[in-house]
Amino acid sequence: MIEVSVIIPNYNHAPFLRQRIDTVLNQTFQDFELIILDDCSSDNSKEIIEFYTENPKISHIVFNDANSGSPFLQWEKGINLAKGKYVWIAESDDWCEPSLLETLVEGVRKDDQCVISYCQMSCINGYNDIKWQSTHRCLAEMVESKAFIQDYLAIKVAIYNASMAIFKRETFKHVSPEFTTYKFSGDRLFWIQIAKQGKTHISGKVLSYFRKHDRDVSGNAYKSGLNFIEELNIINWMYRENLIDDVIYTKAFKKQYKQYWMVRNSIDRNNKNTIAALLSHPLSKKTNTITILSSAIWSAYKKKDKQP
Repeated sequence: MIEVSVIIPNYNHAPFLRQRIDTVLNQTFQDFELIILDDCSSDNSKEIIEFYTENPKISHIVFNDANSGSPFLQWEKGINLAKGKYVWIAESDDWCEPSLLETLVEGVRKDDQCVISYCQMSCINGYNDIKWQSTHRCLAEMVESKAFIQDYLAIKVAIYNASMAIFKRETFKHVSPEFTTYKFSGDRLFWIQIAKQGKTHISGKVLSYFRKHDRDVSGNAYKSGLNFIEELNIINWMYRENLIDDVIYTKAFKKQYKQYWMVRNSIDRNNKNTIAALLSHPLSKKTNTITILSSAIWSAYKKKDKQP
């Protein structure tokens, strides 16, 4: 059995694609297959991908005839093709150190109940400048399921992007396809559903590089306010599933509320009513003070929006 299935879902990342593929192929851990998916790119991605057609590590290359409209639909397609015990979704505009897979596989093997293993990453501006780095308090740690969700996925999200993590493939059969309907936060919902099935190994090593650029998908989500809609829906889902208590729910809710209030004037008007409904009706009774405040604010804003 193949140990790891590596999935590279690509869309218009031709300038970064060769580095991504090469850093996968040059891993010190070599028991893997490589699946490359292209979501009907309009740049020269196909030409670059076809250069690797004869590489023995590649098990599948799939070119979509039409764009799927969601990176998470590509995740689903790749996982359904995968044969490995573990899966690594290596985003097409990122790259990594040669020891990433070796480190993460070594970590996940430490406990049969471990379902996720992830490392730290550097966020790179364009090609070279380091904007920030993720950190962990120790070099390696195994965290129980509920504690990991509460401490690392409920308020803050420690798995910043898929390229920094591997997961046990068999857990995917228990993941709801709902994550594929999201445009921005589907990965957060995905990791929560995986994490609830077992332990998570965290490596403190910085082994992955997340490239921030004008072609990534997050920019439009922030501008439209879609990120708030999806994040609030996920917070509500965690609460309904009893994955977080009232205290954590309130902290997560407040975080979204404060962040929205800072950028509210730049948010797409069409999304404001949806965000207003979510902020005005928290599920936990502990957020009553926020409910009162948000109701008053939204009433004032509705009056203001009606003014010429």
